[in-house]
Amino acid sequence: MPTAATLAWIWVPIAIFAALVQTARNAAQRSLVAQAGTLGATLARFLYGLPFALAWVLLLHAMPATAAAVPHFHAAYFGWLLLGAISQLAATACLLAAMKQRNFVIGVAYSKTDALQVALFGALFLHELPGWPTLTAMALATVGVVLLSLPRQSSALQDARSWAGSAALWGLASGAGFAMSAVGYRGAALELPQVSPWLAGAWGVLWAQAAQSLLLGGWLAWRAPASLRAIAGAWRVSTVAGAAGALASIGWFTAFALTTAANVRTLGLIEVVFSYLVSHRLLREKLSSAEAGGLALVVAGLLAMFTTL
Repeated sequence: MPTAATLAWIWVPIAIFAALVQTARNAAQRSLVAQAGTLGATLARFLYGLPFALAWVLLLHAMPATAAAVPHFHAAYFGWLLLGAISQLAATACLLAAMKQRNFVIGVAYSKTDALQVALFGALFLHELPGWPTLTAMALATVGVVLLSLPRQSSALQDARSWAGSAALWGLASGAGFAMSAVGYRGAALELPQVSPWLAGAWGVLWAQAAQSLLLGGWLAWRAPASLRAIAGAWRVSTVAGAAGALASIGWFTAFALTTAANVRTLGLIEVVFSYLVSHRLLREKLSSAEAGGLALVVAGLLAMFTTL
């Protein structure tokens, strides 16, 4: 296991690994959307990821350094964990609602403000207040991500009223949900101070995905049972999405156990860069000036954050 000095910075490569694997997960999950819908594809990632999350927990408990370290779970821990799990599901629902609006691109853009909202909620609920250099880095990266999320041509962007309409409200709510999920998972990890971050992250993923599988699976069984049949029929792709999703979640949860939610979510914006470069590499499209500026701002924000570590 790493030393205490190593733990101070090891969350950085862990979060970058999580962002990279999440890019692969998104690609696999995207192929499921046409068959099972967005919520069905989301359930596939949780449900099919459970065996991999369980395998990671068992592997850690088989290692000499962590074999005897059984976490003591209590009500506060599960409270934070459920807050994170339910907020993540609510954020997905809000994003879907935003995408159903006429000016949906505005909602998607606002949903990308979750990194800044994490800083606010982390300060309010966990008393983890980022310094001004970190906040500046977060603002730069967030503006860059918002620019990247906007289409090249859209009449909605020319209408100032659309930036305060229903799509915008759903987008902000989605960003708030994703922000609260990060705060919830960080809060759960802080409730296990005597447990190694590896175990805290592993158990967090297992409990959270089990809860999300039950909640979302129950909802779909009631409202859209065809989605359950679709992900069962597409079990190969679902397994790939679940495995990649579990690996990404293990990385995120471990990082949350090592540093603040604001740090993790800000560095996590590098996933947007990965996804953007991969998609444009495959499509061989040239970057517009706004897209190039957005990428530059994200990279500048990430580099600025590294100077604060």
